[in-house]
Amino acid sequence: MDFTGYTAETERMRLRTYTPDDFEEFLDLHRREDVARFLPWFPRDEESARAALVRHQGLVVEADGQGVTLAALDKRTGRLVGDFVLILRSVDHLRGEVGYVLHPDFAGQGLATEGARHMLHIAFDLLGLRRVIGRIDARNVASARVLTKIGMRHEAHLVQNELFKGEWTDEDDFAVLRSEWEGS
Repeated sequence: MDFTGYTAETERMRLRTYTPDDFEEFLDLHRREDVARFLPWFPRDEESARAALVRHQGLVVEADGQGVTLAALDKRTGRLVGDFVLILRSVDHLRGEVGYVLHPDFAGQGLATEGARHMLHIAFDLLGLRRVIGRIDARNVASARVLTKIGMRHEAHLVQNELFKGEWTDEDDFAVLRSEWEGS
């Protein structure tokens, strides 16, 4: 599926594909230590943020590893709330992975839940996936709450699963099936 020009609205956010005009707010979000803490990248400088923004403009989701990253904008102010991501993990097994990055100014307001729920809509209703996972650093209790609120169940706690930013960390894995999504 080609997400070029994709837009959607949730109760409090407008979701759309990134454009080069988003760079300053994107950089502001991605350069923060508190944002990158549990993410698989270090705080981004200008060069790495530009490269990431270019990658986020790849909008075709047809092959393993491809994904869509949507900018979420606050409807009232137009400010960038964060990124919402869906990655196609397996075409053969109809499996995807959901993720998100939220600006701390918007934390605790239910916006991560609202945006992540929309990404499940894309996964199941638009792409026809069968299963979607969410993998988080086990210390990230806020993300665990988000994944639970959108109907994902905790499936695994992997002890010292990977060397993450110089330390062995635990991973929590969550998942939801399309049949569960449709029944909720």
